[in-house]
Amino acid sequence: MLVTASGVLRSEVERIVAAAGAHLRVAPDAVEAGRHWDTAAAVLVGSDVRELPPRRRTPAVMVGLDGEGDSLWHLAAALGAERVAVLPDAAAWLADHLSRSRSPGPGGVVLGITGGCGGAGATTAAIWIAQAAARLGVRVLMVDGDPWGGGLELALAAEDNPGLRWPDLAEARGSIDPVQLVDSLPAAGGLSFLSWPATREQPLPVPAAAMAGVLDAARRGYELVVVDVGRGAGPLTTVAWDCDRIMVVVPAQLKAAVATVRLLQELPPVEAALLVRGRSGAALDSSLIADAVGLPVHGRIPELRAVPGATEAGRLLDLGKRRNIRRFAAAALDWLGDDLYAGDVA
Repeated sequence: MLVTASGVLRSEVERIVAAAGAHLRVAPDAVEAGRHWDTAAAVLVGSDVRELPPRRRTPAVMVGLDGEGDSLWHLAAALGAERVAVLPDAAAWLADHLSRSRSPGPGGVVLGITGGCGGAGATTAAIWIAQAAARLGVRVLMVDGDPWGGGLELALAAEDNPGLRWPDLAEARGSIDPVQLVDSLPAAGGLSFLSWPATREQPLPVPAAAMAGVLDAARRGYELVVVDVGRGAGPLTTVAWDCDRIMVVVPAQLKAAVATVRLLQELPPVEAALLVRGRSGAALDSSLIADAVGLPVHGRIPELRAVPGATEAGRLLDLGKRRNIRRFAAAALDWLGDDLYAGDVA
């Protein structure tokens, strides 16, 4: 179903839907769309729409035309749309998305990890959670979502490990074979990873449509995809919107809690929880932080003096073998519950 009163946008979408071999229903506004929303295999919302019906279940894709890119992302965030497609550039991705929505296959869970404030330790937490899942026998991919974060491969001490990095996938279009993706990615510590290169050169930009295609393939190729989202505006409006759940790392400090509340306004409308970093008995304990932020706490990250040195030396995976780290990671994975083993992957 397409929700729009724009004839130009309708014509663009009609061609794409026809290419996907699907049938299109058009509703001029949210009131008319509400009657058919939850029976549609996929819902596309035009850039001229300013409200969505309440209590909807089927996720929506915000669609617009070339030149509306930035405003479209802001509108999608305000309305709670889960994807954005700027036409005609995203036509191939949208056709593939519609084809899959007609016969959705099983896939893994995409878990986003971000910091409630700068220096919260989100990358460290993400590595330990991914490592713990791999130790349980789960097929895990860790994704570096922030091109300005310095490179996940450095934190894993895996910059020389063979395999593709994000710039190698910049030209990816349409559906990506999950088996080929799995085979092409580097591995370290029992898990696959997709990193921005840890070099001094400015990274080659990867279009949002290509990123979405890679993460769709990752979902079909792995049981768990852990995304180190970062806190930049780019990752928060691209990779974060492909996550099924998001965990926010918050140091046990008042300033960090305030910063986290502000960050929540930028996150997509998915289930979220907190990971509190700090020693037991801190002045601002987990319950106070949960009340201040308005999200439940599902893990406490131990405050270890060895972390800065391990980060610099690329030894975070070694540190992740400690009992207290394994205990923290197990608590975080418990939050995923049955979703972690909900279905087979390709």
